[in-house]
Amino acid sequence: MHDFSTLLIEVGGLLFLLGLLGRLGRRVGLSPIPLYLLAGLAFGHGGVLELSASEEFFAIGAEIGVILLLVMLGLEYSADELVGSLRSAAPAGLLDALLNALPGAAFALLLGWGWVAAVVLGGITWVSSSGVIARVLADLGRLGNRETPVILSVLVVEDLAMAFYLPLLTALLAGVGFVKGGVSLAVAVLTVIAVLVVALRYGNVLSRALSAGSAEALLLGVLGLTLLVAGVAAKLQVSAAVGAFLVGIALSGPVAHHATELLTPLRDLFAAVFFVFFGLATDPRHIPPVLLPALLLALATMGTKTLTGYLAARRAGIAEPGRWRAGLALVPRGEFSIVIAGIAVASGTVSPKLAALAATYVLITVVTGPVLARLPDLAWFKGWLRARAAAQPARAATASNRA
Repeated sequence: MHDFSTLLIEVGGLLFLLGLLGRLGRRVGLSPIPLYLLAGLAFGHGGVLELSASEEFFAIGAEIGVILLLVMLGLEYSADELVGSLRSAAPAGLLDALLNALPGAAFALLLGWGWVAAVVLGGITWVSSSGVIARVLADLGRLGNRETPVILSVLVVEDLAMAFYLPLLTALLAGVGFVKGGVSLAVAVLTVIAVLVVALRYGNVLSRALSAGSAEALLLGVLGLTLLVAGVAAKLQVSAAVGAFLVGIALSGPVAHHATELLTPLRDLFAAVFFVFFGLATDPRHIPPVLLPALLLALATMGTKTLTGYLAARRAGIAEPGRWRAGLALVPRGEFSIVIAGIAVASGTVSPKLAALAATYVLITVVTGPVLARLPDLAWFKGWLRARAAAQPARAATASNRA
């Protein structure tokens, strides 16, 4: 049993370090996520200095971090916006799943990890990081661009798809069989539909019930409801993260706006704890053997994700520069990829190397994603697009003459 003073020293020291790393990341224009992962790797099992007294604290904090990440994501969308996005972005969402989940699944099979690991790795390579992408769009001043709704629609479809994917994954990892797995998925589907119906019809009632003149009362009410629903969802094998996401969707109007302001500092704190804990639980000695596979997988899926955004923007009638901005913006993977890997490794049914592969893969995409997102703003890239546009009529005329 570690004494309380050691716990305070470890937690305080690591949180202080995270603060410095977060400031450094923002100063150089880099997402702090890879820096948090690296900090976890440095102080976890097999790292430079292993922190043992605070491991349980960070494990619990990581669970809360996932819940807060998802409820905050849900608060960004109303039920009406979510349903509208699903209708308009369903084809792009299907293309997204095919282009980005299949490479990860095939990669796991090639490594000989089995079909369950293939389902896991397919999910890791499928879902983009809403948090990182939102930050990049804001930093680049693109929130009002024409292609931004296309990007957000793809992200919404991915996030909602997780409401069905995570329960199915949990059932597969638990080895409950086809029938029980089907029951878990059915419960998840019914739960999501029920929450959406309640949010559409009675969301205002729920929002008014939580509305309060006191910021303290609102914070406690929203946070308490989120943790309660997340716990019930976990009991139903739907996933605590999905339950939190649905709570965020159910809230709307001024309550959602004020709740976002109040929960943001808590989200930032526990999200950092979440990424650190994943690093703490990953043995850095497992990374060198998977570095080359992770790099190859990252290169392949950065290409497929760029193609996804490009085609989705073209379908929406966006011009060529906007198509490239949409595609390159979708490259980073982050919170959901780490959530999926964490669930899989914690189950003990997949190779521990998968955690190292996932951490390395996320590091590569999170670091390179914001850099790639800036390419369409560079002079040489704009020149290449102009030359490409000018060459198209010439090619069309040549083809017409040959015909």
